[in-house]
Amino acid sequence: ATSRLLVNYQEPYRSEILDYLFKPNFGASLHILKVEIGGDGQSTDGTEPSHMHYENDENYFRGYEWWLMKEAKKRNPKIKLIGLPWTFPAWIGKGENWPYDYPDVTAYYIVSWILGAKEYHDLDIDYIGIWNERAFNTKYIKLLRYTLDKHGLQQVRIIASDRLWEPISFVLLLDSELHGVVDAIGAHYPGTKTVRNALLTKKKLWSSEDYSTFNDEVGAGCWARILNQNYVNGNMTSTIAWNLVASYYEELPFGRCGLMTAQEPWSGHYRVEAPIWITAHTTQFTQPGWSYLQVDGHLKRGGSFVALTDGLGNLTIIIETMTHNHSQCIRPRLPHFSVAPQRATFYLKGSFVIFCCCCFDFCSLSFLLFQVWKGSFSLDLDVDEVYTLTTLKTGRKCSCPEPPPPQPFPSNYKDDFNIRNPPFSEAPNFADQTGVFEYYVNTSDPGDHVFTLRQVVVQRPITWASDADQTISIIGDFQWINMTVTCDIYIEKQRDGGVFVAGRVDNGGIYVRRTKGVFFWVFADGTYRVTGDLAGEEVLMKGLSGVRDNAWHTLTLNIQGTSASGLLNGYPLWENVTISKPSNGWAAIGTRSFEFAQFDNFHVEA
Repeated sequence: ATSRLLVNYQEPYRSEILDYLFKPNFGASLHILKVEIGGDGQSTDGTEPSHMHYENDENYFRGYEWWLMKEAKKRNPKIKLIGLPWTFPAWIGKGENWPYDYPDVTAYYIVSWILGAKEYHDLDIDYIGIWNERAFNTKYIKLLRYTLDKHGLQQVRIIASDRLWEPISFVLLLDSELHGVVDAIGAHYPGTKTVRNALLTKKKLWSSEDYSTFNDEVGAGCWARILNQNYVNGNMTSTIAWNLVASYYEELPFGRCGLMTAQEPWSGHYRVEAPIWITAHTTQFTQPGWSYLQVDGHLKRGGSFVALTDGLGNLTIIIETMTHNHSQCIRPRLPHFSVAPQRATFYLKGSFVIFCCCCFDFCSLSFLLFQVWKGSFSLDLDVDEVYTLTTLKTGRKCSCPEPPPPQPFPSNYKDDFNIRNPPFSEAPNFADQTGVFEYYVNTSDPGDHVFTLRQVVVQRPITWASDADQTISIIGDFQWINMTVTCDIYIEKQRDGGVFVAGRVDNGGIYVRRTKGVFFWVFADGTYRVTGDLAGEEVLMKGLSGVRDNAWHTLTLNIQGTSASGLLNGYPLWENVTISKPSNGWAAIGTRSFEFAQFDNFHVEA
C-alpha cells in the first residue's frame, strides 16, 4: 500500500514522477514492477482492495495497481510485471485464516486476477508469487501451475516462496514435480548471500524483496552495494526494492523507504532521491535478457564489480566502492568490512569504445568517454563511488522542472464524495488501515446522500499483519493538534453496528491494533462512547445518543488542547472530556467491526 498517495497528484507532476521511475534512459528506468494483489488486509502501510471482496463479486478496477502497471507499460513496454498476494479475502479460507485449505479456490482467485489484468487492461503478467513472507504449500503451487496452463497462461512463470532460501530450496530438490513448475526462487533481504541448496536447484535466484531503507545517502549506498553484491556473493540475477516510491504518510511504518519520495499530492511536491540515480547505473545500461559474466567481482581493497553483456558485442561493467557506514540497509545486520582507495585494472578481450558514467556524490551522474585498446584499462577508485563503464551511448540524466515547494496538508479540508464516475475506487488522501473504503452510489437515497464513501469488507480477511478488529481510514497531517472533524454517518448493521470519527490518531500500518487517539463512537443500539484507543478499551465517556441504524446522522468531534467535546446533528452530546495523550495525529473515520457503513460530507478543520 505504498503508492496510495501517488494517484492523487495533479498533472504534470504525476507524469513526471512516473517518468523518473519507468521511462527508459531518463531516471530509474526500472526493468521490473512487482505489485500487490490486493486482498482487503493490512500489508504494511495500509490495505489494498481485492478484485473479489466476496465469492460472487468481481471488479478489476479497484485500487491503483492496474493504473500503475499500465503507466509503467506505457513508458516501457518491455517492463516485467509480477503479482504477489499479501492477504486474501475471507471467503478464500471459508472461515479459517489460511489460504491453502481449499487450494483450488485460491488458485482460481489468483488466476482470475491474471485473466482480469489481460481482459480489462491488456496487461500480461510475467511472474506470479505464492504468499508474501508466509508458508508455501506444495499442493497449491502445483495446482496453480495446472490452473494457469488450463487457462492458456503457460507464459506466466511461478516464483517461490518470497520468504527465505529454505525450506523452498530443499523441497525443490526432493520434489521433481514441484521443481518442474517453479521457475525462480525468490528470497527476501538475503544480505547478498545464498545457500548451497538454492544453487543446486539450478533455478534463477532472485532477491525478490530488498532495500527497505530510508532514502538518504546511506540508503543509496545500501542500494548500490546490494545491486552488485547480490550477484557477486549470491548469484542473484534480480533485485527488487521495497518500495517503489514513498507515496504514503511518512509517519506510517518505514516512512520514506522508497526509491524516491512523493507524499504530498495536495502540493505537487516530490523529491527525486539518490537511489533513483543509483538504480540508473544498472538499469540504463543493461536490459532483461542480458547475461552476467562469471568473474570474481570482489575488488582487492573492498567494493565490487559486475560485468554484463547482451551477447551482441555490448558490455557494461558496474563498480561500487561503498563503505560500511555509508551502505547499511535496514536489514539484515551488516558485518564490518573495510574499503580503501585503489587502482583497479580490467582486462578485456578485444577493443571497445567505452563510456563512463560516474557517481561521486549520490545525486549526480557525470559522463566521460574513453577508448580501450588492446583490452585493458585502469581506474583510480575512491571510496563511496559508483561507476558504470559501457559500450552503450543511451544513458542520460534527465530532469523535469523543479516541482512546487512542500506544503502541509490543507488545514481546512472537505470531501462530499459527489463524483459519478471516479477515476479510482478510493477517495483522495484517505489511507485505509483496516477495511476498505470505496466510493458508493446509494440508489436507495433520493436526497443528499446518493454519492457516499462506504466501508465494504464485512468479514475479517486472511491476514498478513495484525489487522485491527475495527476498520479505520486515516487522513490529514500527523502533526495536527487542535481539530474539528465533522462527518455524516450511516450505520447499516442492525443492533450492534457502529461507526466513529476520530482525531489525534497516532498509528497505522502493521501497528494499527495499538492505535491511540480520540474516538467518538455511535452505535445502532442508541448509545455512544468516547475512547482513547481504536480497540475501545480506554473509555473516557459513554451514554445514550438516540442514534439508530439505517438513518443519517452528523457527528462532530472537537479537540482543543487537553479537552474534547462532541456534537450529534449539530447539538452538544458530550463535552469537557480530558485528553492527556496522544498530543497530535491524523483524523480518521471507521466502523466498530467488519460491517457495511457509509460516510458523507467529511470536513476537518485543524
